[in-house]
Amino acid sequence: MLVNILLVALATSPLVAAHGKVSVVTGDAGGNTTALGIQGGVVPGAGSNDKTEVDTTVFSSIKAASNGLGRTEGQGKNTLDGMSAVVAQSGSTLPQVSSSGGTLSGTLHVVTTDGAGPFKAIVDPTGTGAFESGTEADVTTQVPGVAGNILPNGNVPRAISRVFARMGLHKRAANVNKDYPFAVAVPAGTTCTGTAGGQSGVCLVKLANSNPAGPFGGVFAMQIAGTSSNSTA
Repeated sequence: MLVNILLVALATSPLVAAHGKVSVVTGDAGGNTTALGIQGGVVPGAGSNDKTEVDTTVFSSIKAASNGLGRTEGQGKNTLDGMSAVVAQSGSTLPQVSSSGGTLSGTLHVVTTDGAGPFKAIVDPTGTGAFESGTEADVTTQVPGVAGNILPNGNVPRAISRVFARMGLHKRAANVNKDYPFAVAVPAGTTCTGTAGGQSGVCLVKLANSNPAGPFGGVFAMQIAGTSSNSTA
C-alpha cells in the first residue's frame, strides 16, 4: 500500500531534467580538456536549475553507444566546431593517453540530483561522434549513484528510492553541487584518426549516465601520446 501511495505521489509530481557535467579531464601522459559546451566559471555551482544546468550536455538516447554529440541548454547543439572554444579555454594540449593502454581521469560535477552515476564511456576513434560503432571503455573509478540519481547531500539513494530511480520516476531535481572523480581505461591499441579544434589524431570519448530524464554527461577529445599533431602550433 505504501509503495502504491508513493508511486502515485511521484507520478503526479513535476518532472524536470537535471544534470551532471564533465568539467575537466587529463591523460596519463599529460594534457587536459573539458567537455564540449562547458562554459567554465561563467556558470554558478549552486543556485536555481535554470542557472546551474545551462552548460551540461543532454543526449537524445538512453543508449550510451548512440551517435551524436548532444546539446546544452545554453548553447544548443554541440558540434565539432565547438572544439576550438574548448582548446582556447583549456590549452592546445589535449589529454594524452599511453598507446599501451592508458588512463583518462577527471572530475564529474554533479549539478542536480539526477545527474549522477553510474556512467558508461564510449571511445569513437574517428573523432566524429560515431559512438554507435565505437568501443566501450572500462570506467575504473565510477561516480556514485543509482540509474543517474543521487541525494542532495551526495549520498546514494537506498531502499525504496532505488526502485523509483530504476523505474525512471523523479521528484523535482535539487541542487547537489559536488565534484566526483572518474577514471576511464582506454583500450590498448586504440588509434585516433579524427580532426578537431586544430588538432589531428583525435578520438572522442562520450561519458553518459542512463537517467531517463537525460541522459547526461559530456563528450571530450583525447589523443594517443606520440602519434598526434597540433596544426595550430
